[in-house]
Amino acid sequence: MLKVHHILLPSFLRKSMRAYELKALIRETGCELSRIGRSRNWRLSATRDQMTEIISGLEQVSEPTWAWLIKLIEQQRGQFTEKEIYAFVVRNPSISVNELVKLANCTIAEARKAIDEYEWHDD
Repeated sequence: MLKVHHILLPSFLRKSMRAYELKALIRETGCELSRIGRSRNWRLSATRDQMTEIISGLEQVSEPTWAWLIKLIEQQRGQFTEKEIYAFVVRNPSISVNELVKLANCTIAEARKAIDEYEWHDD
């Protein structure tokens, strides 16, 4: 079972322009985005894979006011293990080394190792 991480987003809507588009983009990944009571604060509940999808989607739009959210999610997501990087390659077999480095936030050596293991694995 995948672990769900909960991220507190203080003053979420006040910090971000194009808020409706931002909320829609986040919810498209299957994450739960909810307001905490009647406060300005929101909570994002997502798995690490969903966090990666959110980061990728936010970077494609390149809205400058969303940079704080990308940075926060990257910090909360943490580093992937070798096993998780390999699983990422299994799910996306045509991924390049550079794409894997960017999406998994790993080194070039770790990305190459995972791709090589996948390509040389005999089933």
